Amino acid sequence: MEPLMFILENLKRGFEQVTGVGRRSPISLRSLVRQRKAHTAMFQDDGDIPNNQSLPFVRYHSPVRLLAEQDPAATLERLFESNGWRHSWRNGIYDYMHYHSATHEVLGIARGHARVQFGGRNGKIAELRAGDVAILPAGTGHHCISASPDLLVVGAYAAGGRYDECSGSPEQHERALASIPDVPVPATDPVYGAHGPLRDLWH
Repeated sequence: MEPLMFILENLKRGFEQVTGVGRRSPISLRSLVRQRKAHTAMFQDDGDIPNNQSLPFVRYHSPVRLLAEQDPAATLERLFESNGWRHSWRNGIYDYMHYHSATHEVLGIARGHARVQFGGRNGKIAELRAGDVAILPAGTGHHCISASPDLLVVGAYAAGGRYDECSGSPEQHERALASIPDVPVPATDPVYGAHGPLRDLWH
């Protein structure tokens, strides 16, 4: 994301949190959620990026209707938060491969589109568009290959985790192999809540 856009989006986010403008109630949020099939993938440890050997990567194609009259980023933030996925942020996706070894992450596309590689150098390239959601279990490598100029992503993290950022060094890889299995499995799906597909896919 361009620096100016990043600054403006986070100023807007702060204004919305203080005033409530652009944010929706849990009841109205539920009306924006559409049932979608969970597309899953397992990625192997490539020696640099550990990925997750127990929990699958999950992607939903446009499970959230983003309305023109509402701030799409606020809609995704509130949805994730209402389902227990917090500490949200607005930005793009880094253009270098990285992963989180101590937390699970959800990425929602609020605006624009991007080609993102998940799973390290032997992973999968996905085309993500506004309304799409990807759920990354701890250890999942990801980086942006290309994106539209207006790309805006909302990220959030499952309860019980601890944010870190790893880039693939041998030392980080060794520590990650020990920490990834200890990351708590969330009780809720960031899109569908307590009864969403993630409950079965990750248990």
